[in-house]
Amino acid sequence: MSSHGIRDRVAIVGMGCTPFGEHWTRSADDLLVDAVGEAVASAGVTLDDIDAFWFGTQASGVSGLTLSRALRLPHKPVTRVENMCATGSEALRNACYAVASGAYDVAMAVGVEKLKDSGMSGLSGTAIPGAGDDSRGEITAPANFSLLAPAYAAKYGLADEEMKDVITRIAWKNHVNGARNPRAQFRKEVPLERIRSAPTVAGMLGVFDCSGVSDGSAAAIVVRAEDAYRYTDRPIFVKALSFVAGPADGLLDPEYDFTTFPEVVASAQEAYRQAGVTDPRAELALAEVHDCFTPTELVLMEDLGFAERGQAWKDVTSGAFDLDGSLPVNPDGGLKAFGHPIGASGLRMMFEAWLQLRGEAPPERTVRSVAEGRSLALTHNLGGGPGECVSFVSIVGSELTDREGESGHGTTR
Repeated sequence: MSSHGIRDRVAIVGMGCTPFGEHWTRSADDLLVDAVGEAVASAGVTLDDIDAFWFGTQASGVSGLTLSRALRLPHKPVTRVENMCATGSEALRNACYAVASGAYDVAMAVGVEKLKDSGMSGLSGTAIPGAGDDSRGEITAPANFSLLAPAYAAKYGLADEEMKDVITRIAWKNHVNGARNPRAQFRKEVPLERIRSAPTVAGMLGVFDCSGVSDGSAAAIVVRAEDAYRYTDRPIFVKALSFVAGPADGLLDPEYDFTTFPEVVASAQEAYRQAGVTDPRAELALAEVHDCFTPTELVLMEDLGFAERGQAWKDVTSGAFDLDGSLPVNPDGGLKAFGHPIGASGLRMMFEAWLQLRGEAPPERTVRSVAEGRSLALTHNLGGGPGECVSFVSIVGSELTDREGESGHGTTR
């Protein structure tokens, strides 16, 4: 890849996030107003101070007018973006690069989605149904991602019962975390046996192996790093932004075995290069990953370099990715418990990094590695499915890095 990155050139100085869930009495406009209002309040600014907006939604608005109308913006540039389930992250990426380029001093990324009153039982659709004669066919998201579980089990020698135990524990962990988060859609712990014996949705996946369909909004305000302390005494600095779209040939490739997302591997490697991270398992304080389904999180642990190939299932069962583990993954409950309003999810992940790195997460779900000195967090989104997806990876940190590579409040690189 040829990206030079924008390490430590942009900072997040304000964020907002609504509770995710079934907001039957609230419109997309209402959710946008709430998230944006929280973000501007946290940065100590007004909407007049925002120079430009990037607005992400898959199906809850057609143009920038969706945002400008809700916020009553007086002739501001608003760009509407969409990149499947990575839409919120795409909005943030664009806002960050706009500020880094010098085109704007202050930019906002906003994401929203209303899924519960869309008239559909799952994610909103964007493609016209075809004849089923292409590589995609007519397959649901649970069925598509369910292929990961038997493929992983077969490749690494797990019996079906063992594999079911692994994905059950992933769901259990994320529900434990979500139960400690007042903004999560599902705020109750669920016993392992209930998860394991839940009605089947597709393949090995039960009800509790699938992320929630929900409504919600999240927003972030970004400025140049040298201006960050004018807005807050605890900014979060962008270390890496990596986004790739794959060739979408996995389903046509006889070598593709459904145990990896090559796009995730590529975007993660690029993000680590930009941020100067060489050992993510040891250097990151936490990670927010795209656990749309439980076997997705399992595979991501290896694609993101948190575990060796064929070993992530052991780390899952040992608790390495639990809230008190060596690398907490999805401490806010993830898509599984927090919910997944498509346009907002990427920014919701960043909101958790914002809270944790600033020391503002509730004590019952604060990751200990921040207190122990780690200052980096990773967020990851993917859109699409196995064999054909887009992937986003960001790394952010609570400290600048000087020219010698030491952390502190010195000169940016």
